[in-house]
Amino acid sequence: MDNFIAHILVVDDDDGIRSLVKKYLNENNYLASTAMSAEDATEKIKLIKFDLIILDIMMPGESGLDFIKNNKKKINTPIILLTAKGETNERIEGLEIGADDYLPKPFEPKELILRIQNIINKTKEKNQKRVITFENIKIDLNKQIIFKNNTEYKINNTEKLILEKMINSPGETFSREDIGLLIDLDKERSIDVIITRLRKKIEIDPKKPKFLQTIRGSGYVLWIE
Repeated sequence: MDNFIAHILVVDDDDGIRSLVKKYLNENNYLASTAMSAEDATEKIKLIKFDLIILDIMMPGESGLDFIKNNKKKINTPIILLTAKGETNERIEGLEIGADDYLPKPFEPKELILRIQNIINKTKEKNQKRVITFENIKIDLNKQIIFKNNTEYKINNTEKLILEKMINSPGETFSREDIGLLIDLDKERSIDVIITRLRKKIEIDPKKPKFLQTIRGSGYVLWIE
């Protein structure tokens, strides 16, 4: 992976398109994996963290839009939609539910590369914001430390994953299932314990949380703005 700019998953039921896009990506120093269906892609994202997904909308079985609805919250991976002529409504819906860009078929390979570069650069800039300060709290994800009232608290990898996801989505509610999928844990009680532990490190009064709040019946949300 060190020799490649990014790892990209190409999802399309057309063998020819998959092969051509993979070949062009490889020629432009991108590592490319492929999936022949949304179901196939879902299995691959469970095993590999991709930097970007190129996703066809119209596929047999689960559509590209279904894939976004089922997975976007879990993976937070940029998605470029491949759309056919006449798919305007689907294209708009795709952008509304979380796709980052689209490219109508047929497309120029050079344009696809430029759109990929644009998204990858924006993602890198976003990921560089690893130190967050709000009120008297400072979270340093690089050092895995929280500073509160001149006191330093260490955070473990699990706590870091949760904070990183929530910091990148301020105001977004995450269910226990969402958090469980993120940290590979399915016991609700254990997730509640982790949230309680985080509150002790972030909140002035953990029993009356101001930042990491519970949304009754829905899950948890981080308010930092």
